[in-house]
Amino acid sequence: MARTKIASFSIEYLQVMDEHGEIDEHLMPQISQAMILKMLRTMLYSRKFDEKMLSLQRQGRIGTIPQGKGQEACSVGAVACMNLDDIIFPSYREWAALIWRGVPLKYVFMNFSGDERGNSADFNYRVFPFNIPIATHMPHAVGVALGMKLKKKNRVVACFLGDGTTSEGDFHESMNFAGVFKVPCVFICQNNQYAISTPTKKQTASETFAQKGIAYGMPCLRVDGNDVFAVYVAVQEAIARARRGEGPTFIEAYTYRLCDHTTSDDAKRYRSDEEFRAWEKKDPLLRLKAFAEKRNLWTKSDEEKFLGEVEGKIDQQVEEFETMPMPDFEDMFKYMFAEMTGPQKEQLNYIKQFKGKYHGHT
Repeated sequence: MARTKIASFSIEYLQVMDEHGEIDEHLMPQISQAMILKMLRTMLYSRKFDEKMLSLQRQGRIGTIPQGKGQEACSVGAVACMNLDDIIFPSYREWAALIWRGVPLKYVFMNFSGDERGNSADFNYRVFPFNIPIATHMPHAVGVALGMKLKKKNRVVACFLGDGTTSEGDFHESMNFAGVFKVPCVFICQNNQYAISTPTKKQTASETFAQKGIAYGMPCLRVDGNDVFAVYVAVQEAIARARRGEGPTFIEAYTYRLCDHTTSDDAKRYRSDEEFRAWEKKDPLLRLKAFAEKRNLWTKSDEEKFLGEVEGKIDQQVEEFETMPMPDFEDMFKYMFAEMTGPQKEQLNYIKQFKGKYHGHT
């Protein structure tokens, strides 16, 4: 009889750029100045779009929204090292990833106004629709990645998720399947410290979320999620492994949302001002601006000019969204099932009696 250690593990933490915009030259990825400026512009664009979304929601022009403020580096760092034919399964804060890919933002406005047509354009940009129920997109991401493998297409899937997602059954089933079949999928877990109002310490007994990948036989690590370069390095390495046929990777991006969970939430009820102020200093946008300014790549004048252009683009998207013809109200009945059920036919006929009053005024 014997007691023998059969397995052990450790979790690496990666940071390339600190809060002041200073970098470790040995860890800095080989990326051009043009790429760095695109990262910065995309993050600025995303932050401005976030503000517009909040404004429209407060005016009652769209429904409840989740903001992405503070988590832009997680999106940008990841998509910046992907090919355009690689596929993105977003969580519901990935404005920056959509902007990078060129998705017209009017479709995001449509989504959050309850118009299902908002999902119609995304796949033209290799972006799947938002899934508001957490973890429900993960089995689909793994399935698409398996399809790419079986078809011998050298393409990769990036699946974004939140820390709260790791408490769902879909998470574990997807991770297990991905590990067993070595699918080309990169899981990017944005640990923003809270699953709505539930803090990390009440979500898991694990020291990190990253180590959850160990159980499913995949490489995993934690990165500074407010450091766009660290995210880039980690995802770039994970994509390279996936393309070599070595399977999935799990990356925990350690970050923080500088906003409420959604517009129906009040984060002050469960987060202290002291905690918020500490994380505010780690804002990913501020540190990338500091990096660019120290190297004379970016000035306040550049920013003012760019934000002026961005505001015009966003306003144009709002106008296009609000002037689109209303969808046919019958569609919500016609496409629920292959054939309408008896109760659906009855409901549709009832609504048709009030069509003039109902149409366009839901």
